[in-house]
Amino acid sequence: MSAGRTFNGIAALCLAIALAAGVAAAIGVFDRGSGATASAVSIRGEQFTYATDGIYAFNPERVVAEGVGWDVITLIFAVPALLLALPSLRRGSLGGRLFAVGILAYFFYQYMMYAMFWALGPLFPLFIVLYAAAASAIVWIVSTIDVAGLPRRFSAGFPRKGMAVFSVLVALMLLVMWTQRIATGLSGDLAGASLLGMPTLTVQAMDLGMLVPLAIATAVLLLRSKSWGYLLAPVFAVKGVTMSGAICAMLVSAALTEGSLEVVPFVMFAAVAAASGVLAWRMLRSVQTV
Repeated sequence: MSAGRTFNGIAALCLAIALAAGVAAAIGVFDRGSGATASAVSIRGEQFTYATDGIYAFNPERVVAEGVGWDVITLIFAVPALLLALPSLRRGSLGGRLFAVGILAYFFYQYMMYAMFWALGPLFPLFIVLYAAAASAIVWIVSTIDVAGLPRRFSAGFPRKGMAVFSVLVALMLLVMWTQRIATGLSGDLAGASLLGMPTLTVQAMDLGMLVPLAIATAVLLLRSKSWGYLLAPVFAVKGVTMSGAICAMLVSAALTEGSLEVVPFVMFAAVAAASGVLAWRMLRSVQTV
C-alpha cells in the first residue's frame, strides 16, 4: 500500500472513531436521565444511591455525575481535536501523527474503562468498538513512524529533561493517591475507598497497571535519550491534557450533584493538565520537517 493510501486510510479510521465517540459522548451528556435515584445495599453491605433512568441507569449516582463530566470534555475537546488532526494525518505529518496517537490513547483509556466499569447498558457494544478501534489506529499510526530516527526529527527545543521529571511526578502522584485508596478499601473502609457499591476499583487498577508504568518508562527512556522516549513523551503529554481535563470536569460535575467540590484533587489535576499542555506544545512545536 502506498504512503498516500495508508495515511488516507488512517485518517478515515480516525474520522470514524471521532464520529462514534461524539455520538457516545452526546448520548451520555443529553440522555443522563431525570436524576431519579434509589437506594441499595451492595453484597458487601455498603449503602449507596444509584440512578434509575437515563443511559447510565443502574450506576451509582456519583459515578453517573462524573461520567457526564467526562463525556462533556470528550464532546467539546477530544472529538474536535481528533477531527482537526485529520488534514495533517492525510499529509503524513509527524506532529499530526503524534498528536493523534495522544488523543487516541485518551479514547482507548476512556472507552476501555467505560466497557469494564459501567453497568451493562445500550452503549456497551459501542464502548467495545471504540476502544478496540482506538487501539488499532494507534498501532497503525506507530507502524508508519521511523522510531529509530525520531530523536533527529526534533529540534533542541524538545523538553527532554522537563518531560522526564514531569512523568516521574505524575507516576508518584498516582501511586500515592491510589495505593492509599486501595489500602483503605482492603482495611474494610468501603466509604473511605469510594467504592460506591461497585465490586472493585477499576480506575485504580488501570492507572497503576498502565499509566504508572508508561510514565516511568517515558522518564527512563528520555533520560537515556532512547528513541522510544521521543515517541512516548508527546503521546503521554497530549493524553495528560485530555485526561486531566476530564478528571477536573468529572469533579465539577460531581460537585454539582453533591453540593461540594473536592478542591485538592481538582487543583492537582488542573496543574497536571496545564503542565501537560505546555510540554505537549513545546514538543510538537519542536518537530522538524524533513
